[in-house]
Amino acid sequence: MDVTAVPPGQPGRGRLFTVAQVVYFLVLLYLFFFSIDLMSAAFKAAGRGFAEHLIGTAADPLAGLIIGFLATSLIQSSSTTTTIVVGLVAAGSLPIPVAIPIVMGANIGTTVTNTIVSFGHVTRPAEFERAFAASTVHDFFNVLAALTLLPVEIAFHPIQRMATGMEGLFEGVGGMKLASPLKIIVEPLAEVVTTRVTSDFLLLIIALGVLFFALSQMVRVMRGMVLDRLEALFSRVLFRNDAASFSLGMVTTATVQSSSATTSLIVPLVGTGILTVPKIYPYTLGANVGTTVTAILASFATGSPAAVIVAFAHLAFNILGILIFYPLGRIPIWLATKLGAVAARSKRSSAAVVGTYVALHVIPILYVVRSATGR
Repeated sequence: MDVTAVPPGQPGRGRLFTVAQVVYFLVLLYLFFFSIDLMSAAFKAAGRGFAEHLIGTAADPLAGLIIGFLATSLIQSSSTTTTIVVGLVAAGSLPIPVAIPIVMGANIGTTVTNTIVSFGHVTRPAEFERAFAASTVHDFFNVLAALTLLPVEIAFHPIQRMATGMEGLFEGVGGMKLASPLKIIVEPLAEVVTTRVTSDFLLLIIALGVLFFALSQMVRVMRGMVLDRLEALFSRVLFRNDAASFSLGMVTTATVQSSSATTSLIVPLVGTGILTVPKIYPYTLGANVGTTVTAILASFATGSPAAVIVAFAHLAFNILGILIFYPLGRIPIWLATKLGAVAARSKRSSAAVVGTYVALHVIPILYVVRSATGR
């Protein structure tokens, strides 16, 4: 029985089908988050050790920015990268002026997951155009913020100064840990799968399979529901203005401790036309702020003022980036929208844009891996 089909002329059965649709959608949502957790586990298992080594080799701010981007592209978690950096700074292995650009690069590298989600719409050009734009607007903000602020930071250290001031406010605060309800719900099943699947590559394939199944069915259910009602809920309530959108992104990401999960969730909503790129732009900015909470709490546990400064530097960088590129939001939104239009123009252009995007992440990683191994 197709739970996405609405039975004609039977109000009682119609309500039953509506309930079935909601339950089915919640199951799919669970699978969606489960697949992202599996994907994150696969990336971390395959790349965390190398990412730690890579971060430890950073010698100057520019190298730090690139290494932060590459390390986070490998493990798909800016929180994890920043936590590694916090640990190295606490141990005295990494100076603050180099650690801060690594944190900037981490912001850029964490956006791969939501772009992978947009590929689920690639067979429908109109949806893919919107979904790809929704996924890459996050990239454009992070890249523009890093390119703008890195030279300023090297010359005048505003991020380090802001972070030092924040550290002074929290001096003496002990370690705290924030439980993620998403991890509590998803991790039991994820742990069962990760312990039984010994190959990181196979784990990634399983994660992608579950992701695209859940995504395709979620989109189908959303089409089966009355889109006007969904639009009323999201566009007119949750995303009714920029402040609501920003707050939703920040609080949700701080709670579930995964900007990859929270930003990936809105991609199909834009793909199906329920939301627009301008509507979700403040949400992604809020997600950037929310994802800094994990490393800040971890830094409190180190007892190292330098480590706390680096954790707050992640927050300071995002605050300054928002102060610049929220008023100039038309720039990243325009760039993402144009790239989405190019990507959806034809199968050839889709392949070219997706291939270029993948190459920009994979080729630098392969180069660094080859240089590190001497092969």
